[in-house]
Amino acid sequence: MASADSRRVADGGGAGGTFQPYLDSLRQELQQTDPTLLSVVVAVLAVLLTLVFWKLIRSRRSSQRAVLLVGLCDSGKTLLFVRLLTGLYRDTQTSITDSCAVYRVNNNRGNSLTLIDLPGHESLRLQFLERFKSSARAIVFVVDSAAFQREVKDVAEFLYQVLIDSMGLKNTPSFLIACNKQDIAMAKSAKLIQQQLEKELNTLRVTRSAAPSTLDSSSTAPAQLGKKGKEFEFSQLPLKVEFLECSAKGGRGDAGSADIQDLEKWLAKIA
Repeated sequence: MASADSRRVADGGGAGGTFQPYLDSLRQELQQTDPTLLSVVVAVLAVLLTLVFWKLIRSRRSSQRAVLLVGLCDSGKTLLFVRLLTGLYRDTQTSITDSCAVYRVNNNRGNSLTLIDLPGHESLRLQFLERFKSSARAIVFVVDSAAFQREVKDVAEFLYQVLIDSMGLKNTPSFLIACNKQDIAMAKSAKLIQQQLEKELNTLRVTRSAAPSTLDSSSTAPAQLGKKGKEFEFSQLPLKVEFLECSAKGGRGDAGSADIQDLEKWLAKIA
């Protein structure tokens, strides 16, 4: 005696046999349809799917409004934070926690960002970076241009880690290296800082195949920065790293106005 399964197969494949007449009817209608009309329908569907996908990407991107200010201790992050928010000078001290505030961007769209000043102390900075990096729309890495020559190795080591982490995120943040304290006579230019950092980062990637990462297990990070077999340059990275010069203190003492116009323009651009 034939089994129930065999009978279903013989009768037309169960559920498949039930819907077969409808499928045959749909196939006939499509074959009879004007090819031009069919092409238009397909094109419209493709456009609609593209718009839906684009909207999903934009909504995810728009939910990331944080700009992280990172860097070594005494690089001037906190004063930059205060200047951007108030335009005023204020004495600051090394912080052991983050500071957060809404920043109104100076552009025609009236956008706002959330500025987050992260501690620069060696024992805290990676911990706070891990906490806030997933919400980062942008990262501003602040460098003390006047002390850069003696701090270049420490700056490069922290920058290496931040870059590795940034490239491992699902939504790669905009990245700026702000060469601060340009009001001091011995300050190095942004061009020189870029060149020296490229040399130090090249040395770092040779001495370690991958830096100890703060990335979570769901993220994937590159084994090293740049292109293997070539001297490191920032242009080799999958994210655009920009440099600019600024001065949170200003050139006329504590009461002077800050030179942060280029930083404000950059924030308006990425908002």
